Amino acid sequence: MLLFVCRETKVKLTSNDSSNGVIQKLIESDEEEEGVNQLEMSIKCAEIQHAISVGELPFLLLVNFTGATSFLYTEYKYLGIFMGVFAAIIFLFLGSVRGFSTKSEPCAYNQGNTCKPALANALFSTVAFLLGALTSVLSGFLGMKIATYANARTTLGARKGIGKAFITAFRAGAVMGFLLAANGLLVLFVSINLFKLYYGDDWEGLYESITGYGLGGSSMALFGRVGGGIYTKAADVGADLVGKVEQNIPEDDPRNPAVIADNVGDNVGDIAGMGSDLFGSYAESSCAALFVASISSFGVRHEFTAMSYPLLISSMGIVVCLITTLFATDLFEIKNVSEIEPSLKRQLLISTVLMTAGIAVVSFFALPSEFTLFNFGTEKAVKNWHLFFCVATGLWAGLVIGYITEYYTSNAYSPVQDVADACRTGAATNVIFGLALGYKSVIIPIFAIAIAIYVSFRLAAMYGIAVAALGMLSTIATSLAIDAYGPISDNAGGIAEMAGMSHKIRERTDALDAAGNTTAAIGKGFAIGSAALVSLALFGAYVSRAGINSVNVLTPKAFIGLIVGAMLPYWFSAMTMKSVGTAALKMVEEVRRQFKTIPGLMEGRTKPDYANCVKISTDASLREMIPPGALVMLTPLIVGTLFGVETLAGVLAGSLVSGVQVAISASNTGGAWDNAKKYIEAGVGEHAKSLGPKGSECHKAAVIGDTIGDPLKDTSGPSLNILIKLMAVESLVFAPFFAAHGGLLFKFI
Repeated sequence: MLLFVCRETKVKLTSNDSSNGVIQKLIESDEEEEGVNQLEMSIKCAEIQHAISVGELPFLLLVNFTGATSFLYTEYKYLGIFMGVFAAIIFLFLGSVRGFSTKSEPCAYNQGNTCKPALANALFSTVAFLLGALTSVLSGFLGMKIATYANARTTLGARKGIGKAFITAFRAGAVMGFLLAANGLLVLFVSINLFKLYYGDDWEGLYESITGYGLGGSSMALFGRVGGGIYTKAADVGADLVGKVEQNIPEDDPRNPAVIADNVGDNVGDIAGMGSDLFGSYAESSCAALFVASISSFGVRHEFTAMSYPLLISSMGIVVCLITTLFATDLFEIKNVSEIEPSLKRQLLISTVLMTAGIAVVSFFALPSEFTLFNFGTEKAVKNWHLFFCVATGLWAGLVIGYITEYYTSNAYSPVQDVADACRTGAATNVIFGLALGYKSVIIPIFAIAIAIYVSFRLAAMYGIAVAALGMLSTIATSLAIDAYGPISDNAGGIAEMAGMSHKIRERTDALDAAGNTTAAIGKGFAIGSAALVSLALFGAYVSRAGINSVNVLTPKAFIGLIVGAMLPYWFSAMTMKSVGTAALKMVEEVRRQFKTIPGLMEGRTKPDYANCVKISTDASLREMIPPGALVMLTPLIVGTLFGVETLAGVLAGSLVSGVQVAISASNTGGAWDNAKKYIEAGVGEHAKSLGPKGSECHKAAVIGDTIGDPLKDTSGPSLNILIKLMAVESLVFAPFFAAHGGLLFKFI
């Protein structure tokens, strides 16, 4: 994997390489840059590459690597404790459904047959939860490692041209995407086959216990997203407000004490967090589809190929994304800056077109021509081409969401340019225009999701919605490639600035970063859109498993759940936003203190205390991620136990409807403010030049908008899609307990 990323710079690093040898290779392989000391620059870059390769730290800038690894190790220690405690809760709650009985019992859906005891389901659900959690952690950690290998390679690639840097960053993102998709699919497939050794023909119990896999994946993703988001945005806000606005120094300037914490945050938040997030969506959509199929004709007749339809769709997606990647790295060469964003957009379109053909192949060869699906107590007759249209609808809805997100967050289009123009009159009008843009950007994605839901449900009931979500996620490798590309390019620009590379190199990395901001927003759009479909599919599975025939919002039990559920995304957002604000306040005070008290810091004669800023972000993120996580994890348990299955159904519906729209708005608003700032900084075109240059009052207003948007787009917004998925899958896992023992409060009122 390391050599894969290294090949773009033609530098092969091993643990036996000496620094001098590496430096010589760099000098021989790279182009000369005017006005730059080649030897000094190569020494700095070689030390970065050498330290990443062998794990040593001869150069201060490599806190970027060790800091990210150290933070994740610390975070995972806390999450390990959570995994153990929550695994015990799953076992105790589900085991108590039948009083920890070891006797077989009548099946809930396959009437006339006997299924394995509830205690077995409790045990295997717990094991599935642990497997999902470990796979999610592994996905995030490996993604972070790939990014820290690739960011310096991208910097070195930028010395040879924009094309070399682009290929390095994109290939690294692709490695992460394929790794995550393959890991998730492999662990799920192996788990199903191992569980089958015990369950045998009891597919109802088998796939019910497998839902724990999705719960484990999403629970880790929640803490990873929230913790990483607090970490990176606390550092980012502190670095920008004091560095850019007050001290008027460039972004990623090594004199800024918060710059290292900012670079660490890019890896733990945008890379590790996003990896775990999309893995959670994939795991949950697969589990929802498998559960509904298990109580349909596929499961009753034990048709394993048809049962594996969701897994086959994901497998086809890996093949399609592999072909698609070649269009960006081998078939079309990037020669100038203007080609970067179109190339990334082309990835979305090509993968969607190819995947449509792939879905047709899988649908017509893996499925019987006609079959029945469970539909809230009845059986719905479905044909294989119905499922083709369900998956294809989700796939193309994802493309629409991606393009609309790009339109509202890219500085190539009028919405972001209007936000930048609003900076002429100060930060207030910038904020007003940005909020309006975010609200408006919700409209078309919601219509796309609504159409996908209607078409899928009409054709194949809740199973159709589940596979539509899988369709949207079928090109997850490509989505992650273009998403991870952004933070890698951002870090590459930081390394170029801190290593003292020429302005020309920094312009190239800035161009990569600007496109990366848009692709990151597209990735968040995919995650949120898929979360809506996944949550609805899980909601349907929960309603079926809890024995609810219909959810009537006119009943008091359901309506109070609906209104409380709609409030939860706002409560959650308030907690995460305040957490970022609290940490950022401490960061700003620390950065100001260092500029005031460290002699020679502004002149560059003295190095700042990077470690103290890293510690502030680390401590804040680990402490502040617990309350929002507890809110999400405890809500279904408390509501289901005290108020019953109907009220919990209302909570799930309310949080879904409210959370999706708040998440889209928050993510797009923050992305637009970020790119409005970069539009002014780049100064490309007469309009952009009239708003600049860097350091102008207009630019400072844009920086303020960007800092407001940082927690919206990288903490609260992306975390909300995990909230709605996680509460739904947790409710599904605990549904047998809620159906048997829930509603304690209403029994006494």
